[in-house]
Amino acid sequence: MKRRMICSGVEWLGAVDWNRRLFDSLIPLPDGTSYNAYLVRGAEKTALLDTVDPPMTDVLLRQLADVPRIDYLVSHHAEQDHSGAIPIILRQYPEAQLVCSPKAKTLLIDHLDVTAERILTVEDGQKLDLGGKTLLFLHTPWVHWPETMCTYLPEDQILFSCDFFGSHLAFSELYAGDDPYVLQAAKRYYAEIMMPFRKMVAKNIEKVRVLDLKYIAPSHGPIYDRPQQIIAAYEQWVSEQVSNLAVVAYVSMHGSTEILVNYLLAALAERGVRVQKYELTSTDIGKLAMDLVDAATLVVGTPTVHGGPHPLVFAATNLANALRPKLKYVAIIGSYGWGGKAPEQIQQLIPNLEVELVGTVLCKGLPRQNTLEALDVLAHQIAQKHAALGQLP
Repeated sequence: MKRRMICSGVEWLGAVDWNRRLFDSLIPLPDGTSYNAYLVRGAEKTALLDTVDPPMTDVLLRQLADVPRIDYLVSHHAEQDHSGAIPIILRQYPEAQLVCSPKAKTLLIDHLDVTAERILTVEDGQKLDLGGKTLLFLHTPWVHWPETMCTYLPEDQILFSCDFFGSHLAFSELYAGDDPYVLQAAKRYYAEIMMPFRKMVAKNIEKVRVLDLKYIAPSHGPIYDRPQQIIAAYEQWVSEQVSNLAVVAYVSMHGSTEILVNYLLAALAERGVRVQKYELTSTDIGKLAMDLVDAATLVVGTPTVHGGPHPLVFAATNLANALRPKLKYVAIIGSYGWGGKAPEQIQQLIPNLEVELVGTVLCKGLPRQNTLEALDVLAHQIAQKHAALGQLP
């Protein structure tokens, strides 16, 4: 795509990656992604904000073909999808200074072999005057690396937010508008990228909320031309408020755990608890992460494999621990053939989750009536917990 004007002297450029389906060899990309960069031209100097993922460097170079000079190349975040093309841009524009936060300097040197003399570090609140356009740098650590910063352009009321408020979404439209799908993509992105740093994200929301904003221009996904909508969504996601939702993540090898899951799902629904079921051999972990943003309860269902939880359950539970959602409760159900310690091992996998264990229900072989009755008790307990949070209708 060609450069696209946002306002006088400010343009979007970068690359839209329609075909990419996996990020960091971990995160599903059902809708592709984009690597957004921005060109800001003042009366005296020109700045390029961020670059693109290295395989897309040629796209960026074509967009810059008629740009004779870049004075400043701003790196908001040292990760490859934003900064991977920096060495090539610096060779293309030998006069350019690489601008970053102090914490980013060593990362850019270590990861990209940039020479220290090309780097200009900026403090929180520091400004660069381009001539009629001012770059105001705001340090926003842990959204989602420690060195991350944003840039605010006060003359045009634009926040260039890097990963903050982003969405993995390939697009042809420049602006998000009122498209609810963009908000869903942003929630997925928050769940996968930002949720582990929820409390730090909350502090950084406070920092940018006070700005006069016409646009939020992230480094992935479309530009928010109604920025208060995404800010309000983030405020909800980082809050302590949970919803009346139980997420059931499970694997069943020979059918017993599937019986338990289906029975519990029905028992919860009868008691007014909304349930989302994820069978882990075929689950999009991004969707699972999205539901963990709001869920009050996580139910882990597992058969026993060599004395412990199924490996996919192990991985999903470990992922939930890494994502640190604001869950309040956890329950464990499952089956075993001759013995095992699956519940104990699952509990050991979630030290980061500030949750109460509501109950554990296991059966040997096929579930019998006493096991189903225990599931009814568990469903009642979960419903009571949700009601105490004020989340049952």
